[in-house]
Amino acid sequence: MNGKLMNIRGKDIYVETYGSKENPALLYLHGGPGESCYDFSAHQPERLQDDFYLIAIDQRGVCRSALIEEDEAFGFQDLVDDCEALREALGIEKWSLIGHSVGGYLALSYVNQYPKSVERVIFECPTFDFKLTSKFLLKKTARLLNKYGKPESAKKALELIEQDLSPRDFVESYLPLSDELGEKRMEIYTYNFNNPTDYWAGYTEEEVDELYDRSEVHYNRLREEGKIFENLLPTLKKVKRPMLLMTAEHDAVTCEHHVAAFEKDAEFGEIIHFKECGHTPHYEAADRFADVVKEFLLAAKTL
Repeated sequence: MNGKLMNIRGKDIYVETYGSKENPALLYLHGGPGESCYDFSAHQPERLQDDFYLIAIDQRGVCRSALIEEDEAFGFQDLVDDCEALREALGIEKWSLIGHSVGGYLALSYVNQYPKSVERVIFECPTFDFKLTSKFLLKKTARLLNKYGKPESAKKALELIEQDLSPRDFVESYLPLSDELGEKRMEIYTYNFNNPTDYWAGYTEEEVDELYDRSEVHYNRLREEGKIFENLLPTLKKVKRPMLLMTAEHDAVTCEHHVAAFEKDAEFGEIIHFKECGHTPHYEAADRFADVVKEFLLAAKTL
């Protein structure tokens, strides 16, 4: 890993860079909230670094970045502004973005607020509306709960979908039901388990616990603030940059309403679909993911 801490807007942010600065710059924004860039960095730099100046970060307060202290002001806008400050600190005039899952929510917010800083945007199985995504997640969770002998919990999940809850309440209702799947929980998100990530190789168990404790603070603070529960779908029509939406056959995050809104409102939008893949094409279908990224982003050089 080519990682180091950089002081961005008064906070140490963990930043990895790969490839030549002479290549087109590309920033990867992880999901979660709080999942780290680790799994992306384990699979994609070797595939992308010859064509891009690739940057991947642990967002403010996440894992290898500095802990968000209890008395420290923090909100979603900090993540947006960190991206812009990082671009300036790295001396990049413009870059493209890959936003995975909630990282897609961040990428859309960033390009909307700082359009002159962005060339193109790739959304990898994103959420732009936590209410819609939570309902979609509950549907898949219900199927898996039935599959693994928890029909009453499955029924509860399906009943929740029909309720008129706030986005926050949908998220809070989904989490404990998904936890009932125990070791099977990742089946909500992952379809292809044939390309695993050796998470946190080189870290002790105590260090890993500390890193995830930081991420939990990050996630809880964002939930408390509530900004991430705003529906960003109307923002799509405001963006005048080429955008690519990656969807996947077994993804449970980007629902059909997201796709329909993107088709309708993304003026310069394209959609690529990954078959036999779950929520994370960047490692479930790593070779094709890299090929799609190159084709979409390097096309700009030939225009």
